[in-house]
Amino acid sequence: MPEVRGLIRMGVDVGGTFTDLVLIDDERGSISLNKVHTTPEDPSIGTINGAMELCRAAGTDPGSVEQFFHGTTIATNIVLQHEGAKTGMLTTEGYRDILHIARHKRPYNFSIQQDLPWQKYPLVRRRYRLTVNERIHAPNGDVAKPLDEQQVREAIRKLKKAKVESVAVCFLFSFLNPDHEKRAGELVREEWPEVFLSLSHEVIPQYREYERFSTTCLNAYVGPKTAKYVQNLDQALKENQFRASLHLMQSSGGVATAQGSVRRPVTLLMSGPVAGLIGGIWASKLAGFKNVITLDVGGTSADIGVAPDGKMSMKHLLDTRIGDYQAMIPMVDIDTIGAGGGSIAYVDSGGLFRVGPKSAGAVPGPCCYGRGGELPTSTDCNAVLGRLNPDNFLGGKMVLRDDLSRQAIETHLSRKLGIGLEEAALGAIKILNHGMIQSIEMNSVRKGYDPREFALVAFGGAGPMQACEVARELAIPTVIIPPSPGLTSALGLLATDLSYDFSRTQIQLLSKPDLGKIADDYTQLSGLALAQLEHDRIPSGKMVFVRIADCRYEGQGYELRVQAPSGEVGAPWVEQLIQEFHRTHDREYGRHFVEKDVELVNIRVVGIGKIPDLVPVELPAGSADPERDAVSSSREVIFDNGGQPEKLATPHYDRTRLKAGNVIRGPAVVEQTDSTTLILPGLVAEVDRYGNLIIQIH
Repeated sequence: MPEVRGLIRMGVDVGGTFTDLVLIDDERGSISLNKVHTTPEDPSIGTINGAMELCRAAGTDPGSVEQFFHGTTIATNIVLQHEGAKTGMLTTEGYRDILHIARHKRPYNFSIQQDLPWQKYPLVRRRYRLTVNERIHAPNGDVAKPLDEQQVREAIRKLKKAKVESVAVCFLFSFLNPDHEKRAGELVREEWPEVFLSLSHEVIPQYREYERFSTTCLNAYVGPKTAKYVQNLDQALKENQFRASLHLMQSSGGVATAQGSVRRPVTLLMSGPVAGLIGGIWASKLAGFKNVITLDVGGTSADIGVAPDGKMSMKHLLDTRIGDYQAMIPMVDIDTIGAGGGSIAYVDSGGLFRVGPKSAGAVPGPCCYGRGGELPTSTDCNAVLGRLNPDNFLGGKMVLRDDLSRQAIETHLSRKLGIGLEEAALGAIKILNHGMIQSIEMNSVRKGYDPREFALVAFGGAGPMQACEVARELAIPTVIIPPSPGLTSALGLLATDLSYDFSRTQIQLLSKPDLGKIADDYTQLSGLALAQLEHDRIPSGKMVFVRIADCRYEGQGYELRVQAPSGEVGAPWVEQLIQEFHRTHDREYGRHFVEKDVELVNIRVVGIGKIPDLVPVELPAGSADPERDAVSSSREVIFDNGGQPEKLATPHYDRTRLKAGNVIRGPAVVEQTDSTTLILPGLVAEVDRYGNLIIQIH
């Protein structure tokens, strides 16, 4: 089996406005970057065009690229915009309305007038939810009522006649015995081979009917469009002679093959944001910081992650949802809000000044792009405040029309609010930052973490512009701006490993465990993980298998994810698992109960294929004072001085000319192709050996 050397690899992160690309040649020790406009009509077009452009710029033949890692928001956007496939569902007689009833929980407990989002925008309309006679019983998966195959065929024909695009099969207790679902799947294939098919025992073989049904239907809902996109991109790579196979970032923080992603597209729901968190953690470790908060601000959204001790946290089962829908999949703990460079600033019907979540996106984009945008965005506000160089945006690839920004702000904000142009622009930026500050507080303070003990890693095209103001408000002492902030998410794709999560429900008290059953199921799941990694041509020496157990105290309603011991499953193994659960519960809730019995709920095996480490590039050393040619220009920039606009002469630095050890005193603007960094008056930034800007906040 050939060794995965990863000599030349590419990472591509597709955002709502821009597509970021990174090419790393480990043999040469070089990193090449590219940033192109996203093509909303088919993101694979912009991806391939940008990849070919980057190969030419780096002097690399596409056939030499051995790994191609991709992060995408396509599945997420389908769900958030309610633009998924027309989906049909087959389920057990009597359980047609599980998706409608859900958990009887209302988003607003005391409101008598509210639309339940999963009912207003159902994943599967009731007319397409059809039932068949069959029944599996718990706890052993016994067949209580055989599957009525003729009913299945009739239901499939009804759905076909209704022209649904995707079919989900969700039978009761199929996680205990999948035979009925398997047979129903075979019948779907016989009657309608081209339809996109999701079987719940393949998507998520775990108990909790509503969550399993919702996750399976989400998989079917996003499946056709996501599969088409992934297949188009995979085919385009082959047609352009790329040697690499396509791998996609998953919500769990690992990457999977194109084939695996097409079968389970629901695992891609947090694909893009997770890559940014991984890239931010990688940059912070190089800078010597362990506790980090990541702030990834793109054109459409801001993604906030908290990584104590440099480790990603996984979301609790109660929080693993996307938009308004439950998705019972392993998901890294990241919060996404509608706050980005393209967020539209407006005055609502009640006269309130608001920013976002609606975005100008890639088309038409901010007004200053000159592509037809008419409503002011946060980018337009930064442009009129002098924080963006109109002649050096995207490294000179685009000239900004700040006159269009002024016109839009004057028309839609200043006149309606009765304030000056500069006050309106500063106000919009303050509102934008406030949303980020609130999200960071929710993900840190409310979870028991003190932001003052963390560093803020800011990246994305717009993150470095807002970072100092956000950090100062939260009393975060240090801001880290990675060397290529606009492409940190793409770099994060290259700093992670292949990873697959296989799970099975296994409910039993650990005071009287069925050791044989636990051992057999772990062996079977490990076999599935091994087969997948072998399919990806990962050598045995690069494979790692991690056991996970979802546990809870007897009587609790929800479980915690716990790392299970390796080795033989016996009495000592069970005792180690119990002690680890106590520690996990204490860390999560501040207490544990040794007198309580611990219940095992699910077991998991995570198969990991180790990828070569991302090797950083060191900068040449310089003195504290940057060289003269590092200052590209000096312009007036407007800052907030106690609520009033203040114009200050501000040097603009060319980041490509900065060296390790250089010190920059604010006010200052640091320009580069993929992003712009704003350093507030009185703050000091230093360039470290790897090119990170370390800004001390006070």
